[in-house]
Amino acid sequence: MDLTALAKANPDHWSKATAIRALTLDAVHAANSGHSGMPMGMADVATVLYEKHLKFDAAAPDWPDRDRFILSAGHGSMLFYSLLHLTGYADMTLEQIKNFRQWGAITAGHPEYGHAKGIETTTGPLGQGIANSVGFAMAEEMLRARYGRKLVDHHTYVIAGDGCLMEGISQEAITLAGRHSLGKLILFWDNNDITIDGKVSLSDRTDQVKRFRAANWQVIEVDGHDPAEIDAAITKAKSSKRPSMIACKTHIALGHAAQDTSKGHGALTDDAQMAAAKAAYGWTTGPFEVPGDVKSAWEKIGSRGSSERTAWEGRFAEASERRQKEFTRVMSRDAPKTLSARIKALKKQISAEAPKLATRKSSEMVLEIVNPIMSETVGGSADLTGSNNTKTGDLGVFDVDNRKGRYVYWGIREHGMSAAMNGMVLHGGIRPYGGTFMCFTDYARPAMRLAALMRIPTVFVMTHDSIGLGEDGPTHQPVEHLAISRATPNTWVFRPCDTIETAEAWELALSTKETPSVLSLTRQGVPTLRTEHRNKNLTAEGAYVLADADGKRQAIIMATGSEVEIAMKARDLLQAEGIGTRVVSMPCWELFEAQDEAVRRRVLPGGPVRVAVEAGVQQGWDRWLCGERGRATKSGFVGMDSFGASAPAEVLYEKFGITAEAVASKVKSLL
Repeated sequence: MDLTALAKANPDHWSKATAIRALTLDAVHAANSGHSGMPMGMADVATVLYEKHLKFDAAAPDWPDRDRFILSAGHGSMLFYSLLHLTGYADMTLEQIKNFRQWGAITAGHPEYGHAKGIETTTGPLGQGIANSVGFAMAEEMLRARYGRKLVDHHTYVIAGDGCLMEGISQEAITLAGRHSLGKLILFWDNNDITIDGKVSLSDRTDQVKRFRAANWQVIEVDGHDPAEIDAAITKAKSSKRPSMIACKTHIALGHAAQDTSKGHGALTDDAQMAAAKAAYGWTTGPFEVPGDVKSAWEKIGSRGSSERTAWEGRFAEASERRQKEFTRVMSRDAPKTLSARIKALKKQISAEAPKLATRKSSEMVLEIVNPIMSETVGGSADLTGSNNTKTGDLGVFDVDNRKGRYVYWGIREHGMSAAMNGMVLHGGIRPYGGTFMCFTDYARPAMRLAALMRIPTVFVMTHDSIGLGEDGPTHQPVEHLAISRATPNTWVFRPCDTIETAEAWELALSTKETPSVLSLTRQGVPTLRTEHRNKNLTAEGAYVLADADGKRQAIIMATGSEVEIAMKARDLLQAEGIGTRVVSMPCWELFEAQDEAVRRRVLPGGPVRVAVEAGVQQGWDRWLCGERGRATKSGFVGMDSFGASAPAEVLYEKFGITAEAVASKVKSLL
C-alpha cells in the first residue's frame, strides 16, 4: 500500500493517526508483548471518529451524556490507550503508556473498566464488547424515553474484529440490536482478513455484510484508510433508525513488514522492522515522543466537547429539583431510601402468613414491591418469563414503540442477555436483572465472570436450582453450578430457604454498587421457616442460627435453600432422641466469610459434629465442615455426587438420599 500517497492526501489526519501507530509500536516493544497490528490498522478509523464525531470531553470523562466508545477487540488496547493519552485524559500519562502491561499500571493487556477513565467496559474475551454495546444502546434508549433528549441523547460506538464476529455471542447481540432497531448503535468491523492462525478463510467464509443486513442492520462499506469515506459513513450511520455496521477494509499492521500477515496480529518487536515502519510513516521522533503540534491537535480534539458538555450542565440545572435528584441517584447506583422499609414490611407480612411458596415465586413477590419504587430496575428472561417469575405488571415491555418499557424479552440468548445486562449497568442509570434456569449459567458464565471482574452489580436470577425441578431430568438439573458460581471471586451467591431470605437477598443485591449477585431459586414450594419477624437482615450476615439446640449442643446441621427444611426436620428427629442439634441457614457463603471471626465463631463453634445438606456437589463445603473449628473426622455431607435423573422431585430426593432421615443418620454416625 502506498503510504506516501495516503500521507500526502490527508497530511493533518495522517500525522494524528501515525501518532497512534508509533505509540503502539513503542509500547509493545517496551513490554515485549501485546498486539500491534490492530491499532496500526484501525488508527485511521479511530482518528476520524474521535476528531469529527465522538461526543466527549477528556476533562469530564464521567459526563453522563457522552458518547460511549467500546473496543470489543480488546487485544488492540494500545489503540485505546493512545487515544486516551493523546486527547488529554489526566490519568493516562505518558508514563502509563511506557509501562504498558506492567505491574501496577492502568494500561493492562486488555482494557479494564475501573483502571482508567474513558474505559467503559472490560474487553478481551472476544464478542463481549459487542454484546455490552447492545446493553449500552438499550440503556440510552430507555433513559432518553424517561428523561428526554435534553438530558440523554448519545451514541454507542464499538470496534470489533473478525474474532468478535466469529464468537457465538455476536449473533445473539447482533440479532437483538436489529430486533430492537437500536439506531444509536454503530459498529466498526475491522475487516483485515487475518486471525492468529492465518487468513480468516481458514476457518470462516461468512458473508458478514449479508449477515448484518439479514439482522436488520444498515451496512456501509468503506476503505478503512480513507478518512473522507470513514467520515461520510459515520455521518450516514448517525442518521439511521437501525443499528449500523461500517465494514472497514483495513490492513493489519499497516506499513510494517508483517502487514497483512498473521504475524502482524501479535507483538511486533523487531528493532529494524520497527524503524523501517516509522520511516515509512515519516515519523522521525524518538521512542514515545509525539511532536508538540500533533499532541496539541489531539488535545484540541479532547476538549472539543467541552462546550456541549457545559450546555448539557445548563439544561440539567434547569430541570426540576426532583428530576435532578432522581437522575443523580440512579446514575450513582444508590438504592432509594424507601427500599429497606418496603422489604421489612413484606417480611413482617410473610412471617405472619407463613405461606409455602417456591422461592422463584417469592422473588416475584419481592419484585412486585421493589419495581414500583425503583425506576432503574429492568427485568427480563431468556424465554422463561413464566418459569423465572421475573415480570411484574408495572414494568411494560421494552420495544421499538415503547422505549419506556422496563421488561426485555431476551429470547433464547442467555449469553447475550447477561453481557447486555452488564452493558446496561456500565452505562449507568439502569439496574438490570435477568432470568434463566440455574443449569444454564453454563451459557452465561463468561459474562457473569466479567461482571465480577468489573465489580458491577448485575443480578442473575437462576431458578430451578436443583434436582427439585423434577421431571426435566439431568440435562436441566444443576449439580455443580452452585460450586462454580461460589468459586468466582467478588460474587454473591444467594440460595434462600424461604420468602423471608429471598426478600433479604434482593435487598442486598439491589443495594450493592460493586458486586454481582446470583439468586439460586427453587421450582418447588418451600415453607416459611422464619415465622418470628425481625427487622434485621440476617441474610446480610451470610449465615445465622435458625434453630438452636434444646439441651446440650451435640450437632450442627448446615444447609441452604430448599434443604433447610430438611435440616429442620432432621433436627426434630435428633431432638426426639435427646441429641441437641443446631440448624444454621447459610444463604450466602461470601457474606459469611466476610464476617469477623467472632461472629463466625458464634454461629459455628468448635465441639459439635457438623453435617451439611445441599442438593449439589460437596465442593466448597469442606471450608465449613472441616475449617472454622470443625474436624474432618467429625463432619459429613448429604447431597449429590452424580448427575440427577428424570422423576418427580420427591422421588428424586428419596432416591438420592437427601432426606431428614439420612441427615439424622449421618449425624448419629459421627457422634
